[in-house]
Amino acid sequence: MAACFGVLALLVLLTALGLFWLARRQRAQTGLPFRARIVYADTGAWHQVEGPLFSRRYGLVGKPDYIVEDKGATIPVEVKPNRAAAAPRASDVMQLAAYGLLIEEARATGAPTPYGLLKYRDAVFQVDLADDLRRALLDLLDAMRRDLAARDVPRSHAEARRCQRCGYRAECGQAME
Repeated sequence: MAACFGVLALLVLLTALGLFWLARRQRAQTGLPFRARIVYADTGAWHQVEGPLFSRRYGLVGKPDYIVEDKGATIPVEVKPNRAAAAPRASDVMQLAAYGLLIEEARATGAPTPYGLLKYRDAVFQVDLADDLRRALLDLLDAMRRDLAARDVPRSHAEARRCQRCGYRAECGQAME
């Protein structure tokens, strides 16, 4: 009888170790820092989704997929599961920079967000949220506000595939051929 309990205890221990190993492996694949604590999630998978972050100062609203805390730093994480690329897209970098700005406003400590993480299907990019990127973001926000006030704004046609998929293509006088 004691031998049976010993074998059962060993099986339970091996199962627990196997599950622990699997959990660590899956965590590593997310690209999140190992000891980081998730403090915000916009996935709805665990609990009711939290409201968006808001900055009255910059007129900016956003909902990062995750916010994690790691060694005193608060880090935005944006997940693009269907995207594969050797380098992060500029638009994704700007989106992450905007989340960094929103986090700074929400914390009210004035401490800058050091970096953010972009998780693509097959890669994780750590994006340094340095002052030059912050200035580029603020310039972009200013340009967007000017465009909102403008009567006519030319469309951007830098990406032919995006133009081909556009829902306004039939009405657009500037569609690419």
